[in-house]
Amino acid sequence: MTPHETAQHLYEIEQIKQTKARYFRFLDTKQWTDWRTCFTDDLHFYLGQDQKPIAASADEFVAYVSKLLADTVTVHHGHMPEITLTSATTATSVWAMFDWVDWSQSATPERTFQGYGHYHEEYEKGADGRWRIKRLHLTRLRVDHLTPKS
Repeated sequence: MTPHETAQHLYEIEQIKQTKARYFRFLDTKQWTDWRTCFTDDLHFYLGQDQKPIAASADEFVAYVSKLLADTVTVHHGHMPEITLTSATTATSVWAMFDWVDWSQSATPERTFQGYGHYHEEYEKGADGRWRIKRLHLTRLRVDHLTPKS
């Protein structure tokens, strides 16, 4: 790679990291309209070992998550991204993740947990130059159920 190509490559990877940073911030602050901008229209979301997507569009995914997390406090972190540019407009990644979901203010506080796992993702760069998540597969290695503090 030429120095210019290397710089462009690193720039694109940084833009993908920025997309994921916005994903976490908008999710935890429940900015659902802004969170929606992190996804392609045809986003597919998979959870665990399910072969069938939980959601087959970005709008469906945002509706599902916003309803699920409406009465929660959440903290999501992504770490150590492994990002591969597969073309000028596509990429894949694996992010180590931690999440903490607290339902203590809701009717079902027994569901409070912290989890560890990975996000396996595909990205697509739009005509506007912005990277968006096209496929998101969340897998968990461990989930610790917590007793909420009163």
